[in-house]
Amino acid sequence: MSDNKKQEKDYTSEVDTLLPEAEALVMLGKLQEGLDKIFVLEKQTRNAADLTSTTRLAKAAVEHCYKASDFVLLNSTISTLSKKHGQLKGAIQAIVELAIGWLDEIKQTGGVPKWLEVVETLRSVTEGKIFLETPRARVTMLLAYYHEGLSTASTSTSAAQKESLQTACDLLADLQVETYSSMDRREKTEFILEQMRLLIAVARQKDAEQGKVGKDALGGGEAEWVKVRVGGRKINEEFLKAKDNEDLKLKFYDLMIQHALHQSNYLDVAKFYQKVWETPSIKDDTEDKGRAALEHIVYYVILAPHDNEQSDIMHHLYVDPALSKLDLHYNLVKCFITRELMRWPGIEAIYGEFLKKTPVFGSEKRWEDLHTRVIEHNIRVVAEYYTRITLTRLTSLLDLTAKQTEETLARLVVSGTIWARIDRPAGIISFRNKRSAEDVMNDWSSDMQKLLGLVEKTWMGMNAAQAAQSRVTKVSS
Repeated sequence: MSDNKKQEKDYTSEVDTLLPEAEALVMLGKLQEGLDKIFVLEKQTRNAADLTSTTRLAKAAVEHCYKASDFVLLNSTISTLSKKHGQLKGAIQAIVELAIGWLDEIKQTGGVPKWLEVVETLRSVTEGKIFLETPRARVTMLLAYYHEGLSTASTSTSAAQKESLQTACDLLADLQVETYSSMDRREKTEFILEQMRLLIAVARQKDAEQGKVGKDALGGGEAEWVKVRVGGRKINEEFLKAKDNEDLKLKFYDLMIQHALHQSNYLDVAKFYQKVWETPSIKDDTEDKGRAALEHIVYYVILAPHDNEQSDIMHHLYVDPALSKLDLHYNLVKCFITRELMRWPGIEAIYGEFLKKTPVFGSEKRWEDLHTRVIEHNIRVVAEYYTRITLTRLTSLLDLTAKQTEETLARLVVSGTIWARIDRPAGIISFRNKRSAEDVMNDWSSDMQKLLGLVEKTWMGMNAAQAAQSRVTKVSS
């Protein structure tokens, strides 16, 4: 296979003469004789490196097979032409692309079995050929869709459905389209997104089989979830910002949201919804998709554990004019922004009925997570205003039992959110770390500098006043 050989002869006139003769034989029902006639001249044009003539003859051969609906001979002809010694790359590429264009018609006229045979022939011909990597990827995509369709067919058994979905996923997973130089960026992105979508479908299927839920679950579809994360890193998010790629952007972030939810990574979910909301078509739809995206940002940012990034997102969200139009969500964010205690019974009474009707808080786990975030907020507020507090008093402020209070406090201390020590015999919690002698001296030095600065400022003020008074006295005398 090479196109580097210099053309030795132009067979255009011979091809122009031969093609009508071959077509006449085919019309008389002598398909094989017509093909043999084409193959004789095709060998000469191929050896002479006449790409144009070779391509015309190869395309004519496969067209005759297709028009005669002889799909067995079609597969044989495609395979034979592609394997001939010294076959030109352009000729192979031409017949492959021609056959791909017929696949839909073959499926309708010849049926699925014949369609599958042609697809497998094309996959066999294109295997291992870099110049055919894009056609191979497209054919493989069609085959994957076929197997995915089998996984949802009502006539299939449960085991067959699972096997078909796994087959579809494996077919696409074998394609490393991010390395294909002949494929444009949009098509690459579409392939990667389809890989991620099928991986998520397989992962959920395996999780459901083993009853595994969440990031802490071992086995199940965890391997597929990892591959989804890897696939997400292959997507160039800057490319998705283009207006023509909004559909890909929304699909990508939808898949990433599903992955983040599986990991219970609420902050990532909030950031992905923020990307969705920033899409012009979504942001302009203030009554439907835009409103829904903004609501989900609020829900997941308050569900996320407190850290600098979460706090920054929440404060930026709070001052956004769009949020002020959603009174309930605005007030909910305000509760977490304000350095005041939130009593859980009050939060439950005000927001519980509305929030539990949403898909986000329909899950009991997420409702418990919200309760946990309220408790953590209250502990941070207490730590800011108290240096020491009794365990009994803190328990009453948090509306928790003593055990629950200690567990939550310990978790926040371990995560580094606050500093605290519990004196269990005395029942006292201290929120201020014991200061070293160096810290005390530094504070004393700072205080002394401030004091000396005030003394100097006062002294200068007194001197100025005395000077002004002396001038007045001299003038009056």
